[in-house]
Amino acid sequence: MYRYDEFDHAFMAERVAQFSRQVERRISGEMTEDQFKPLRLMNGLYLQLHAYMLRVNVPYGCLSSKQLRGLADIARKYDRDYGHFTTRQNIQYNWIKLEDMPQLLSDLAEIEMHGIQSSGNCIRNVTSDQFAGTSADELEDPRVYCEIIRQWSTLHPEFSYLPRKFKIAVTGAPKDRAAVALHDIGLRMHKNEAGDTGFEVIVGGGQGRTPVIGKTICEWLEPEYVLSYLEAILRVYNLWGRRDNMYKARIKILVNATGIDEFRRQVEEEFEAIKASPLALDPTEVERINEYFAAPAYETLEDTDLSDQAAANPAFAAWLTSNTAKHKVSGYTIVNLSLKSPNQPPGDLGAGQMDAVADLADEYSFGELRVSHRQNLVFTDVKQQDLFALWEKLSQLDLATANINRATDMIACPGLDYCALANARSIPISERITKRFSDIDRLHGLGEMSINISGCMNACGHHHVGNIGILGVEKKGQEFYQFTLGGSSAEDASLGDRTGPGFSTDEVVDAVDRILNTYVEQRDDEEETFLETYRRVGMVPFKEALYGAN
Repeated sequence: MYRYDEFDHAFMAERVAQFSRQVERRISGEMTEDQFKPLRLMNGLYLQLHAYMLRVNVPYGCLSSKQLRGLADIARKYDRDYGHFTTRQNIQYNWIKLEDMPQLLSDLAEIEMHGIQSSGNCIRNVTSDQFAGTSADELEDPRVYCEIIRQWSTLHPEFSYLPRKFKIAVTGAPKDRAAVALHDIGLRMHKNEAGDTGFEVIVGGGQGRTPVIGKTICEWLEPEYVLSYLEAILRVYNLWGRRDNMYKARIKILVNATGIDEFRRQVEEEFEAIKASPLALDPTEVERINEYFAAPAYETLEDTDLSDQAAANPAFAAWLTSNTAKHKVSGYTIVNLSLKSPNQPPGDLGAGQMDAVADLADEYSFGELRVSHRQNLVFTDVKQQDLFALWEKLSQLDLATANINRATDMIACPGLDYCALANARSIPISERITKRFSDIDRLHGLGEMSINISGCMNACGHHHVGNIGILGVEKKGQEFYQFTLGGSSAEDASLGDRTGPGFSTDEVVDAVDRILNTYVEQRDDEEETFLETYRRVGMVPFKEALYGAN
């Protein structure tokens, strides 16, 4: 994974000193909160309902064991002994004291991490496939381009104050695990007719109050020109994006208003003007960055037969089915660590768990791990012969719930428990759903699906693209929950359809149960997923189950 060079270290030291002075001025009263707000946001510091919240970038989801131990120390020293992993592959701390920020940032810099551009109207943390570099279906490792984009976009003078926040995702596999169509710009790697690898460029995706599936602006882009094309898109957006209304300021609004053909024309015109500029990638620089992502020292191994252990232990068999993925190297497996057990909020991880996971990463996965956009962790390089021993140790840490891509593997935002923007609580609802469907046999019998929950229309919980989406709303001082069905963030991306009126807090889990029972009744066989069934039969049977026949 990428390691800081001398420039990175010097830059971070300067930023820590700069923000420390700004914090001192705020605490002394020299600076008002309104004056301080844009400065703290540039460093990832939010003011939420009860305290400051710090968002720390995890570039394209890659963490070392040393960094995770450092994050555990920060949770113990400056927070309430835990951190929360997010859909942008970052980590958040919800109980930060302003006076602690200078030392906290210094501690982060020691482990080569920071919160710069994790908030504000700028290019945010670049996200990617959590299996990047190891998945059997991958064309090329996208992390190289993620890092190049990160370096290009950090403190970019032209794009530091965009009309609105801007998010980029990159995937190198045909199976989209990075939700690229739901980003301001999504890059999907594929081969052209000549067999050369390049990027499909998708623009104008996003969720929030106006959910949009992105549109393809370029079918195939040579990797050499990825920065030139991104710069062209951002120049057009920066010029024409609305600044008079924050709800209409995202690039998705501009693309829709302009039309994709006219927007493409303007981008192509800008692109041609800068295509041959220094933004064109030098192959030697690409190779230099690529060396940071060299494969670890894999052993020559045969695939391990685990059928006897699985037959003797149904819980282990269920975990193998849902929580592991095919590796590109024989004898190795990708392992998902579920942060969605019945015993803690989705995406949360205690400091002690972080230390233990770091130890396991050293023992089983070359000292590295990943954060997924579904708020789980991943060991990408586990020997198959070690899987049973690893499963036993993860079980002791409550990190082996066999539910990846199942009903209880929910994306959930912090909701009204923490967020000043929320209308309703999302964490308690997700916990109740998890307990209702905790039986592993039933969970696996329901097959692969996604349930996503947001506490408001800002859609931090990605409810628009959940196979089952749940949106918290406020109605006459009470919390209600609306449902959408049929959403997807994968390569077949789609927005969910609203079922109808919302349900009270007491009714919402029963409503989920009725939706899932209807799916079981309607599916052709046990192999047909919830999304496939919904797309085949439509809304009517689900609506009848929820509201009764008209």
